[in-house]
Amino acid sequence: MELYELPKIVKKRKRIGRGDASGWGTTAGRGNKGEKSRSGGAKPQYFEGGQMPLVRRLPKRGFKNIFRVEYEIVNVGRLNDICEDGDIVDILYMNEKNLVKRGKPVKILGNGELNKKITVAAHAFSKSAKEKIEKAGGGIEVLQ
Repeated sequence: MELYELPKIVKKRKRIGRGDASGWGTTAGRGNKGEKSRSGGAKPQYFEGGQMPLVRRLPKRGFKNIFRVEYEIVNVGRLNDICEDGDIVDILYMNEKNLVKRGKPVKILGNGELNKKITVAAHAFSKSAKEKIEKAGGGIEVLQ
């Protein structure tokens, strides 16, 4: 038997509210009267019958800094694994090697060892990453 020889098993969708002959006419499976029979009648899951919902009874906590910058993080150890001597490592290069996604700024951290002379272009560098790159004979370029 081949794939194209298999019988077509497609369940017909239920067409609600298309007359009495369909079996789902008149009330269209919603029952008679009441809030849930009306359009837009469903209440949200947190609704508690008019009682002040738990979500609103609990105090708000914390603070969300709207100016926070979230960086994609790359360690120098990973750069050491994917790069050759003399490479210029920028955002596009890291994206090709699947280290970062496009759209977010990139920060280089100093975890791992670096023993290749590379030039790294990123939005931010930690102190230890800066030291390790310069100690290996490479250079850094801070992007805006």
